[in-house]
Amino acid sequence: MVALAVVTLVLWVWYFVRKVGIRSEDVMGAALWAIPMGIIVSRLIHVIDRYDHYFHNPGDILGFEGLAIYGAILGGLLGAWIYSRLRRASFAPLADIAAPGIILAQAIGRVGCTINGCCCGKPTSLPWAVVYTHPDSSAVTCPPFGTPIHPTQLYELLGDLVIFALLFWVFRGRLRPSGSLLALYLALYSALTFTVRFWRGDTEQFLGPLQEGQLIAILVFVAATIWLVVKKTHWVKEQEEQDSGDLEEPVVEGQE
Repeated sequence: MVALAVVTLVLWVWYFVRKVGIRSEDVMGAALWAIPMGIIVSRLIHVIDRYDHYFHNPGDILGFEGLAIYGAILGGLLGAWIYSRLRRASFAPLADIAAPGIILAQAIGRVGCTINGCCCGKPTSLPWAVVYTHPDSSAVTCPPFGTPIHPTQLYELLGDLVIFALLFWVFRGRLRPSGSLLALYLALYSALTFTVRFWRGDTEQFLGPLQEGQLIAILVFVAATIWLVVKKTHWVKEQEEQDSGDLEEPVVEGQE
């Protein structure tokens, strides 16, 4: 499901970039930077989150069992930004195109989490609780194993789909300046994951009552909100969008 999510995101961006003049080869180039960078940072954040285990078992660091979603998001964006700088291309229009695809890819990935049992919840007596019984399920990290727990993977999956609907059908093409849709995505997802993590049973407190992911969510939410305010993000009407289409910053700035 993670592989399917990555393919979905790449195809999403490749399909929509044609409307703004970004070359398809630049999409593939950005992906070749974003995917490995996302994996590396994702793994790094996971190792930091479980530093007690990896401090005593350093050999386990070199593996892919355990990836942090924020690492994948931030690392992937960093990789795409580095590629854009090397190619002297504008990053913001590409990021806005990618934003709905990123959250859609996250929803697909959460299907894999649901099947695998990772990112599982705390015990609950709610009628929609789920029970994992397979001994190889990753839900063994959410004790007591075999008891009803919050389906936190589904909570986030549904939240991802709501955010996708907002970004794609409500805000896409309506926010200025470029980069605003990405910032809005980061703010919305940060609020979602910060909330859902209160029901997670597979993570430990990192600083006070908060988990590592919640601390990152706070930082990302604050940074994204400040960006939206400082850049004076505003809504544009359809006619204004059409009239200003030729005034947008060119995507590629004098490539040699």
